Amino acid sequence: QVQLVPSGGGSVQAGGSLRLSCVVSGYTGGNYCMGWFRQAPGKEREAVASIDGDGTTAYADSVKGRFTISKDNAKNTFYLQMNSLAPEDTAMYYCTARIQQYATSVVAGSLCFWYYGTEYWGKGTVVTISS
Repeated sequence: QVQLVPSGGGSVQAGGSLRLSCVVSGYTGGNYCMGWFRQAPGKEREAVASIDGDGTTAYADSVKGRFTISKDNAKNTFYLQMNSLAPEDTAMYYCTARIQQYATSVVAGSLCFWYYGTEYWGKGTVVTISS
């Protein structure tokens, strides 16, 4: 059973930075897609950033140029570095891991979540940006 434990949420002023981390355990190998979603109050959950086993990254348009996703295989951890934060980034952030890739190849630049069949979620971590 894959388990994900996030950390790093908090409150900062607009223009500030935060880094989220997500430690993954129970992963036994094979292709994967990992990344972050967020859900703001009253809004639907949206995909933010993804990274696959090859290190290929992708981002939602709303965060491109400000957020960076990365991973440290030795620590079984992936990260979301968030810079130039704005009040609209306020949300509950969720890390997720997907395994069992479908036969369809990931379209270049696309978030990889939709190409995998089995998903696991960590608990949310709150990010609050004040103006």
